[in-house]
Formats: sequence, C-alpha cells, structure tokens
Amino acid sequence: MKYSEARLGRMFIIRLEDGEILHEQIEEFARTHAIAAAAVIALGGIDEGSKLVVGPEHGRSKPISPMEHILDDVHEIAGVGTIFPDRDHNPVLHMHIASGRNESTITGCVRRGVKVWHIIEVILFELRDTSASRMFDTQTGFELLEL
Repeated sequence: MKYSEARLGRMFIIRLEDGEILHEQIEEFARTHAIAAAAVIALGGIDEGSKLVVGPEHGRSKPISPMEHILDDVHEIAGVGTIFPDRDHNPVLHMHIASGRNESTITGCVRRGVKVWHIIEVILFELRDTSASRMFDTQTGFELLEL
C-alpha cells in the first residue's frame, strides 16, 4: 500500500446537460477552475450509445485487452471517481459507474464516452496539497495513480 495526504478544498455542484460527454465536461471544468485533484460523485441518466470499459478480456493475461460495452438504451447511473493530473498537468477523470435499466445492471469505466441523458448531477470535492498524479505504466498500458 502507498498513500498520500490531502486537504479538502472547494466543493462544486455541477449539472451536466443532455448530450454532453461526462468525462470531457468534468475534465474541462477542472481545467477552467484550476482543479488538479478531486473526488467526484455523479448520478443521473445516460443515453443509448454510451460506451463503458467493462473489464479485461482475459483476466491477468498480457497485453491487457479492454472490453467495451455499448448501451442499447437509456440507463440510470450512480458513479464515483477521482481526478489527478497526468504528466502534462492535465486533469484526468477516472470514474466507474453502475448503470441500470429494469432488472439489468452493468458497471464500467466512463473513459470511452458516456453521453448524458437529460441530466447528470455531479458533486466535485477539490483535493489540495497533494502530489498525487497519473503516470503511464508500460506493464499495464494504464495511467496509474502515483503517490
């Protein structure tokens, strides 16, 4: 285990609008408001055609081959995530959501493009005084959290 400490900074209440792409809007908001690190929660609806990364194709095999799931209809969502800067100091959102419709639920990462259906409510908690960042890891091909 590795860890780092941070201080709670500003808090923002954000309403994403119909058709917006979740991770693009949150990262742009962070850039505009000079937010380097944050914790994020979200709830609302996502539209058909939204794409989720739903796991590696073959467990621990190398190279890691991500699987993508495209939603065929509107889903309700609840999600949690973090924002930390990449090597170029750009804020990068890492968020997983659980999305459901009727009796079916699918969970995955939003990086491939999740489109807002009418509204998503977001609460963003800025984290200050942390050196945590996302750095590219050649073993996994992911931008991993470095402390």
